Amino acid sequence: MNLNLKDKIVVVSGSAGKEGSIGETIINRLADEGAIPVLVDRNARGFAYAEKLQNRGVNSLFVQTDVTDPVAMENAVKVVAAKYGRIDAIINNVGVNDGAGLDSSYEDFMNSLKLNVASYFLLAKYSLPYLKESKGNILNIGSKVALTGQGGTSGYAAAKGGVLGLTREWAVDLIQFGIRSNAIIIAESYTPAYEDWIKTLEDGENVLKKINKSIPFEGRMTKTEEIADTALFIISERSSHTTGQFVFVDGGYVHLDRALISDVN
Repeated sequence: MNLNLKDKIVVVSGSAGKEGSIGETIINRLADEGAIPVLVDRNARGFAYAEKLQNRGVNSLFVQTDVTDPVAMENAVKVVAAKYGRIDAIINNVGVNDGAGLDSSYEDFMNSLKLNVASYFLLAKYSLPYLKESKGNILNIGSKVALTGQGGTSGYAAAKGGVLGLTREWAVDLIQFGIRSNAIIIAESYTPAYEDWIKTLEDGENVLKKINKSIPFEGRMTKTEEIADTALFIISERSSHTTGQFVFVDGGYVHLDRALISDVN
């Protein structure tokens, strides 16, 4: 299926994670479809990613910025607009499960909110004039933690709950402009950050087996490519009447009967 994403300007925040991360996978899938991925992240590895895309003939751009800083984010969007003259979609992909729990300081809690939800607001706010012109759309990357809880991560849970609230709020707000707003909800995906966490555990290999077994469909984690492919479909015109939706790319983790788990392996 042709998603008709060729030459679409798609801004992806949190897109300079380690190779194999969700954001890095999304920008490469966008390039595969002929879109122009614009990377917004604080990590300097984004320069290498943009250069790699440019070497493929993709007119990509990396804007290094602090996604929690309103002035920096406004300037980042101005840089994008100055280069391309438009924005067709934004994908809010920032997410760090930072463990800011009830035993953390107020400052740590607020910093978690700034990173994991305020950054979404900032990118949407400053991109909005261009999305109005293009009748573009917004996709937010969410987490099952917003719905299931996890323990020990109050900041991240509150932020991801806020992401879902904003997704519906923006869907209502922006109907008048023909702008869609949706969210993908992820449960367990074996990203580089996830692998780093597993390595910190004394019994990491068995923990990983237990997590995999808890996922009803095929007893495995969601691949970042599966998340990216769903993201591309949702922002494309092939999903033109979908707005205000939470799309679960989770192998049935959140909704399916736990009785299925014993039948997986």
